[in-house]
Amino acid sequence: MSDTLYLQLDQNIEVTNPHVYLQDIAALSSSNTKLLNRLRVMPVIILDSSRPGRYVLSVSELLKMIQKAEPSVDISPIGESSFIITYRISSATGILFRYIKIFFVCLVSFFGAAFSIMTFNNDVDLGGLFSQIYTLVMGKSSDGFTILEISYSIGIGLGVLIFFNHFGHLKLSDDPTPMQVQMRTYENDVNQTLIEQSERKISTGKDS
Repeated sequence: MSDTLYLQLDQNIEVTNPHVYLQDIAALSSSNTKLLNRLRVMPVIILDSSRPGRYVLSVSELLKMIQKAEPSVDISPIGESSFIITYRISSATGILFRYIKIFFVCLVSFFGAAFSIMTFNNDVDLGGLFSQIYTLVMGKSSDGFTILEISYSIGIGLGVLIFFNHFGHLKLSDDPTPMQVQMRTYENDVNQTLIEQSERKISTGKDS
């Protein structure tokens, strides 16, 4: 009686070692412990250590490798039909560069959002509107620094925090934030595009 191997793969797997083994990219399950131990250390691909990037592989190629190493095993793949191996070089320079990118993105997001809010307020002449409302209600001219401006400024900050459901490590609920949803959607779109481009390249024999 042959053993059954359950093979689960994510769409994108990140590795930091150019020597990629099956246990690095897949979750394996089988009642045969010896089989699992052999397959976990089965080499899958050797990447160019000087070329970090994304490499697309198909599950069918992976199944052929496993069947060649273990001809008697029945394989039950779970998940993606193709997957991406993202190879990153783990180094102090790489980690520092990643933090610099995060800091730069934070700056761009902060000042970009501030500029967008200011240009919107300027387009609708919010200052003039507040001045008119204050004059109608209070019967005197506004000096530009009234309860309307203060409430609006506080409201924008609170509205952003409530909408994005995230402030540091604090969250109002366990739901993913809108930013996380958009980033996950973008990541899935990028992964799907890379996989489709790789499949088209294989089918046509050239770059699309």
